[in-house]
Amino acid sequence: MNTNWIKTRQTKFAAYAAAYIVVVLAVLATGNWLANRHNKSFDATSNKRYSLSDQTVKLASNLKDEVTIQYYDDPRKFTTARDLLDRYDNLSAKLKVEYVDLLKNPQRARDIGARDGSIFLLRGEKLQEARSLTEEEVTSALIRVLKTTEKTVCFMQGGGEHPLEEATPESYSGAKEQLEKNNYKVQSIELPNKAEMPQGCAVVVVGGPRYEYPQAAVDALKGYVENGGRVLVMVDPPLKTRKNPVAENAALMGVLAGWGVTANKNQVLSVGLEALAGLGSEVALSSSYTVHPIVREMRGARVAFPLTRSLTAASTEKTTVEAIAMTSKSSIAVTKLGGELSEADLEAGQADAHVLAAAGSYKRNTPADEGRFVVAGTSEFAANYALRYIGNRDLFLNMVNWLASDEDLISIRPKDPDDRRLEMTRAQALVLKTTSQFVIPIGIILVGVMVWWRRR
Repeated sequence: MNTNWIKTRQTKFAAYAAAYIVVVLAVLATGNWLANRHNKSFDATSNKRYSLSDQTVKLASNLKDEVTIQYYDDPRKFTTARDLLDRYDNLSAKLKVEYVDLLKNPQRARDIGARDGSIFLLRGEKLQEARSLTEEEVTSALIRVLKTTEKTVCFMQGGGEHPLEEATPESYSGAKEQLEKNNYKVQSIELPNKAEMPQGCAVVVVGGPRYEYPQAAVDALKGYVENGGRVLVMVDPPLKTRKNPVAENAALMGVLAGWGVTANKNQVLSVGLEALAGLGSEVALSSSYTVHPIVREMRGARVAFPLTRSLTAASTEKTTVEAIAMTSKSSIAVTKLGGELSEADLEAGQADAHVLAAAGSYKRNTPADEGRFVVAGTSEFAANYALRYIGNRDLFLNMVNWLASDEDLISIRPKDPDDRRLEMTRAQALVLKTTSQFVIPIGIILVGVMVWWRRR
């Protein structure tokens, strides 16, 4: 027997096996290294529950300084926090997540003021705390820790505008809260009694005045924008209702027209497919947007404009004006602004893609000194009861971001996960329990008996 041949064959086999093992280990090591360096996942949920929002991704991608997210808790609770915070860790090399054991680091926790479940974001010496373990709160803290200055958004009061502090459906307290999460200081200002605006306002918001503005207030707004100021004007249609009628505010409308935005005396109604969204006909939906920075990232999002008028936008010699949000061509604009609408009123309405919001710039010596203005055909879209609808919050905040020259914050923001719990009646629960505990098991047993009987 040729033992040399056997030894040679065994040697080759061992060499092949060793090479195979080395290759497999190399592939596994390389795959593990790539997985650690480039952690990718695919979110197949319909509401993208396990994906971070566009705003969070945008902020992390544009980081210039290192930011550390510190989570303080019992190590047994780290797993829950990792579900969210590890997604932040994968966004950028400049964004780090650190999990700190409270029991092992009591002095460190005491120095920073941490307790169970505390989340702190650090950028250099700057520190901000996220109030809860949600994307909205963590990203809000990230915005605050990145911004170097706090700008003030001033809401005009005294002309029948939406209140700012009340927690009623019609107030702007929700808008105020959202602005504060984006590191804006929010305050109310009284109508000026002379042709100048108060100092210190980065953006002035006119939120649906129901009364005629005095000429001094109108002149103050006009001079403010034309000298480089920034204004968001939300003007409701002049509805002639028994309760809370809206004045025409001719002087204010004249200033807007001079800038290139004409607020038409009509009301836009949703009909056809727009009405299938579960909203009333008096709520118009914006379904198309331009490429303006305010709405560039809002493709596919809808904004509800309750009780809105249409706008006509056209640039002038001193301004550059652009429509930013429009309805579909199936919506109609009616000119009857009081009482019940008849079939004849609806038939006389103008069917078209109506402009609901427009933005413009007032030209000055340099682009950096330009005044900016945004006009919306209703003030209701930013009220508490409407702010929760799909894209309303994003559009309102994007308007303020653009006016304040915070274009880096313009995006689609974190949203609360949909509540997808199944609600059942007692009868439905009983049917489900009976089916799962008795019908299905007994059916399986019967099928098994039948198969056994046929093979017996």
